Amino acid sequence: MKQQSAVTIAAHVRPGETAALGELLASMGDGVANGSVLDLGALAEVHFARFFLLEETTDLHGEPLAASLVYLADFDVSREEHLAELAAAPGLDEVFGLCDGYSPHDRLGFLHSHVVEEQARYVNTPGRGAEQIRREGELREALEGYLDTAGIEDGDPLAIRRQIVEHVRGDPALAWALEPEPGPSAGWSIREAAHFMLIPLGLVIVSPLLIIAAPFYAILLRRHERADKAENLLPDEETVQRLAALEDHVVQNPFTAIGFVKPGPFRRMTILGVLAGIAFATRHVFNRGSLAGVKTIHFARWVFLDEGRRVFFASNYDGSLESYMDDFIDQISWGLNIVFSNGFGYPKTRWLVLDGSRDELAFKHYLRRHQVPTHVWHSAYPRLTAANVARNEQIRKGLHGEMSREEAAAWLQLL
Repeated sequence: MKQQSAVTIAAHVRPGETAALGELLASMGDGVANGSVLDLGALAEVHFARFFLLEETTDLHGEPLAASLVYLADFDVSREEHLAELAAAPGLDEVFGLCDGYSPHDRLGFLHSHVVEEQARYVNTPGRGAEQIRREGELREALEGYLDTAGIEDGDPLAIRRQIVEHVRGDPALAWALEPEPGPSAGWSIREAAHFMLIPLGLVIVSPLLIIAAPFYAILLRRHERADKAENLLPDEETVQRLAALEDHVVQNPFTAIGFVKPGPFRRMTILGVLAGIAFATRHVFNRGSLAGVKTIHFARWVFLDEGRRVFFASNYDGSLESYMDDFIDQISWGLNIVFSNGFGYPKTRWLVLDGSRDELAFKHYLRRHQVPTHVWHSAYPRLTAANVARNEQIRKGLHGEMSREEAAAWLQLL
């Protein structure tokens, strides 16, 4: 069983170099990385990786914020191993060389010093490695090819399954599939169980204080919500076209959006609590192929930047952006509101979870205005949706153990 890790690196761009860095990133991909300059596909056991540029701006108080180069990756090795490999990658000097403090003599030190911790992270199915996903995709293609050429006619599902298993056993290129993936280690299971129990236990201990504080929080929440200013502004058409040109090159897409957290300690406290809750839920509840009903996301993360003044959300998802936004609105509108309502300009909410994204056009305009163009994005399995990945795993599992005739018939339907 592979344990997925992630890294977020954010480095300020040297003054005057933003345009040059933007041109460099544009040369490295058109929404999908082309492998020039720095080949993300050459890094070991990576699921997804990307670079994107946050241009200079000012915060809500008018204070300037420098441009930043951001790198994200999800992978199956340790973070330390990934950073060491990235530090040795050809082209790193060219990509990060326009950033403040970068030195080719201490690449690893620079990367370490610019790591930003995620507040919350989602993995579609923890333990499912990139290599497993690719190999199970190849297995499905091989078995479908075998069935197309073997002349197998409709018959007893159990007999057909036995024939497929014997074919796999006799093919050295496929025989690996008869061995099940190793399960989690005892140490990992113990750590996860302890975390699952300790966090709720802590909440139980402080619950009397939370009960006392709840009415005061509710009053402050409605006061802030009534005073919030929503900006239902149309996104610039040129920007929309530029973003659209970077999308839909393969069956998956990257999404990145950034915005300012509403000012004041109340909103700061709220978003910290919300993201802590999301971190717990994605670790222990939404860890079986579904993020509160949305099944098209492979990986996602929520990250603070600029001392918590800004937060960005990044994901790797299946299908078009329009269908992706519709999935969220239809499935977990409340979940969108509980996070994004703490962002400046978001459609107005009630009681943190109501309204907000239910104003569909205002919500979609908000996302487009805050979306970040991503030229350089790598997927290790660009032809596989999350549904494909899950089906391929079931096909492999169906080669193991005994089945009833009905189970065998259902399994054959996967091929």
